[in-house]
Amino acid sequence: MKNSKSLLIVGFVWPEPKSSAAGSRMIQLIDMFLANDYQVAFVSTAQNLEFSEDLTSLGVTIKVIELNSSSFNDFIKDLSPICVVFDRFMVEEQFGWRVTESCPKALKILNTEDLHCLRQARQICVKENREFTSADLFSDIAKREIASILRCDVSLMVSEFEMALLQTHFKIAKELLYYLPIFAEKLDAIPTYEERSDFVFIGNFLHEPNWDCVKHLSETIWPLLHSKLPNAKMLVYGAYPSQKVLELHRPKSNFFIQGRADDAVEVVKNAKVVLAPIRFGAGIKGKLLEAMQCGTPSITSSIGAESMHANLDWNGFIKDTPDAFVEAALQLYNDKNLWETSQKIGFAIMNKRYKKSLFESDFIKTIPLLIENLDTHRKTNFIGAMLQHHLLSSTKYMSKWIEEKNKK
Repeated sequence: MKNSKSLLIVGFVWPEPKSSAAGSRMIQLIDMFLANDYQVAFVSTAQNLEFSEDLTSLGVTIKVIELNSSSFNDFIKDLSPICVVFDRFMVEEQFGWRVTESCPKALKILNTEDLHCLRQARQICVKENREFTSADLFSDIAKREIASILRCDVSLMVSEFEMALLQTHFKIAKELLYYLPIFAEKLDAIPTYEERSDFVFIGNFLHEPNWDCVKHLSETIWPLLHSKLPNAKMLVYGAYPSQKVLELHRPKSNFFIQGRADDAVEVVKNAKVVLAPIRFGAGIKGKLLEAMQCGTPSITSSIGAESMHANLDWNGFIKDTPDAFVEAALQLYNDKNLWETSQKIGFAIMNKRYKKSLFESDFIKTIPLLIENLDTHRKTNFIGAMLQHHLLSSTKYMSKWIEEKNKK
């Protein structure tokens, strides 16, 4: 597979585009690289699960790799990629130094998905029932995440809010950040207002914000809304529901835990309204983008809508208190004109912010430019080089010690 456009992706997990926005994002990246004549290899230490995408059918070479094993060094030397994409900072911590050691001239890209330090800080504030402040950002996980961003040549960001946060609070140079959102376009054959019914939420339950959101729906939002719309149903879909999620299933209250959706698009486009009272999180919310694609208006929180619609109106309502959220749900569910106007706003948001054609050409041109000017680019990032030096000096020998220990 060795050639001038060989690209390696080191995955945190095997992508599941029908289960999570992160999975959809990864498949979109792979499709772009393949369409532009890159030969793509995807490797991961994770187990290839039942719902993982069949990457080999797309033309991707796949391999399961080991942690703390020099076999990865041999593999990547033989592959000799011009570019390596790390799927989230934890993967870069584990394999970034090996890439630097074995393929020092390979462009290193970090696919952030979202800012973990921001999501974690907000989660802590929700659990402690207090307002989030910028001081909450400066955690141990932030130190790890920011160090990873600095060690890479460029980081892909889905949120302009997070890009600004990195530059303002962590002094990350804008040259190290590249805005590339999840792509989305309107679907064909969308049901009308009259052909739809019920409320829906959909989200992977391995993602903690989704569990918190459904718990909040069950305990706070739905009892208020159900008392005013007793015939409407709340349908909750999501892969990998835990026992605590399943225990929220209450048919007598029209609150249904449905488990994994075989076809998420079919579920969302037949619902009247998406409810997503997200209390913490980061990045772009795939469930809300999917709602726009399906022509389904949504009600969410300020955090849910963050960085998704710029100065455009929302395709529904943004509400942060239970009473306001419920009142908005009633309006949107019962008012056909309001519902149809909201639907059109969602289409406008996609056309202006999420069409693939707005971003692909520049992104594909940027990669070879970075590779061509890599030495100059890296010289402007001395702190990153320093962090890379110390990581090599520490993680390398810890990993080698673990490797030797595992041989015994």
